[in-house]
Amino acid sequence: MAKKKKDEQRSAMGEKLNVLRAGVLGSNDGILTVVGVLFSVAVATPNRFTIFIAGLSDLLACAFSMASGEYASVSTQRDTEKVTVQEEKQLLKTNRTEELEAVREYYVEKGVSEETAAEIAEDLLDKKPLETVVNVKHGLVLNEYMNPWNAAFSSLFAAALGGIFPLAAMSLSPVKWMWPITILAVCISVSLTGYLSAKLGNGLVKVAVKRNLIVGIITMIIHYTLGLMI
Repeated sequence: MAKKKKDEQRSAMGEKLNVLRAGVLGSNDGILTVVGVLFSVAVATPNRFTIFIAGLSDLLACAFSMASGEYASVSTQRDTEKVTVQEEKQLLKTNRTEELEAVREYYVEKGVSEETAAEIAEDLLDKKPLETVVNVKHGLVLNEYMNPWNAAFSSLFAAALGGIFPLAAMSLSPVKWMWPITILAVCISVSLTGYLSAKLGNGLVKVAVKRNLIVGIITMIIHYTLGLMI
């Protein structure tokens, strides 16, 4: 029971991290795509309404694009996991010896003696064979699959929220402060998403923040230059 509860907690944590990951990526994508359109259009025309509509259209397109991409990605992952479970179910019927050996080797690698590992493997395959092999061989928790809708909605709202920062900065700020305020908003928001991505992935915070900041600045420069060419 303790192991089952631990596996369920691990699965729930994996689901939570996947949703957060989708949110962070969606937010970062929303910021960069919206600011790209805003800069290109704002350089080409001083009409604030045109700039706003262009930015809003891109924000909506980006949010729904990210959501559909996450839904498709997680759905594919879930389908693959289900197929894997079915394959292991069939192997238990046709080649139980091989499955037993896989479980035994798993516990031997964990430091359990050969004899004890063999006893554990035999006991587990007698009591909960499918649950054991999918967990040992693939790290899956039986009947616990990622929810594609959670990832999709997380990405949708995060992308929309991320895009709002540069859109609001450029649309609502005084004309003479429009550019510096928008640049500042972008720099702060991409730095924040870099920080969050590093924390979620146990990465280097300073490196992630600098990387996102550089990408944001390059994005603004590229689209500002493209706007000048129009």
